[in-house]
Amino acid sequence: MTVVSVSMPDELLDRIDEFADGHGYTGRSEVVREAARNLLGEFEDKQLEDRPLIGVVTVLFSYQDSTVEERMMGLRHEHDNLVTSNVHNHVGDHYCMELFILEGQLDEISEFVGRVRATKDTLTVDYSVIPVDGFDALSTA
Repeated sequence: MTVVSVSMPDELLDRIDEFADGHGYTGRSEVVREAARNLLGEFEDKQLEDRPLIGVVTVLFSYQDSTVEERMMGLRHEHDNLVTSNVHNHVGDHYCMELFILEGQLDEISEFVGRVRATKDTLTVDYSVIPVDGFDALSTA
């Protein structure tokens, strides 16, 4: 097995170590391997390919990191054909939340989520994907 060097903040490494200890993993490498497999498999659902989808993406970040907000607005404009709605809210005393509603294909939504996740200083990125075809048949039954 190849050994890979990865840079990460000490706080994240501490959380990985605590997670490994608390969940019966043999070590941090096993946690990172599983996380990588899960991340890479997220958008490989063959049942969702070539179907119209709605995606909901929620991003949490500290309001003090103004570059995150600017980057979110940039992504919103770069993907104007995909983003149908965007809401910005203040959460608590120190945080902001961006909510994106997307309509498109799996590959487009996957790219958008990846670009949001790659934005430095985001605290969390969560998403869900829902197929929207087939609802017409349900409403006429």
